[in-house]
Amino acid sequence: MRSNVTPGPSPFACDVHTHTLFSRHAYSTIGECVAEARLRGIELIGSTDHYSCMISPTLHVRDYQHFMNFDVWPRMWDGVQVMRGVEADIVDLEGHLFGWDLPLREGITGKAFASEVTLKQIVWRNIDYAVASIHDDDFTLDATLAQTTDMYVHALEDPRVLILGHSGRAGVPFDLDTVLLAARELGKLVEINEHSFATQYGTGCRDACRRIAERCAELGTMIATSTDAHIAHDVGRFDNVAALLEEIHFPSELVATKTARGFLDVWHAAMDA
Repeated sequence: MRSNVTPGPSPFACDVHTHTLFSRHAYSTIGECVAEARLRGIELIGSTDHYSCMISPTLHVRDYQHFMNFDVWPRMWDGVQVMRGVEADIVDLEGHLFGWDLPLREGITGKAFASEVTLKQIVWRNIDYAVASIHDDDFTLDATLAQTTDMYVHALEDPRVLILGHSGRAGVPFDLDTVLLAARELGKLVEINEHSFATQYGTGCRDACRRIAERCAELGTMIATSTDAHIAHDVGRFDNVAALLEEIHFPSELVATKTARGFLDVWHAAMDA
């Protein structure tokens, strides 16, 4: 049972992976998420709805128009800075992200484009950053460790990808040092995700997240803390992540989401590279 007690302040100034109603299996509006962020003292929230086949089986441009109207969102909303993002599925061993091969010939009004573009190209025009994650790992089942490692590295090389999402929960083995060093060299972030500590994922997922965090600390790879909240109630609640980082004495200078300024500095550097 969830508590109705007013929560205390968040240990981090940013929550950069959250979901709204648009993700279909999430339950809050962007306004409700912003309001909870403000209540928790969050200075910057990243709204990153699923950009994948989870949204619709039709793969039509109109099903993804949520990402095409971000300009109506205020950048500062009740004192909270709002970033416009996606959680994009990695869909093959080449590290491609959802929509890369889905051609579009017309926009949401039915007007034809001057030339053919992909769904990913259209969505990528409007986002600040992407979280690259795996949800359906069927394509990796017969893959070698070298292939899955290259897959994650190639996903990180996408210019709009800023964060490698919940790799400890995805269940796909990869060479940890190769991927974490690639993230460091590219100026990208590795996510330590509160939702990955949920009981349904078991101790194996917790152990994997711990190994990733410990190795990030040893290699000097920066991390992004996030809740992966699918309801406003969970925005800014980092009980497990905060406890883990304190327990392993994780260097605060490697937590990009510790301050809004720190996260924005990393974001600017990565997007301008």
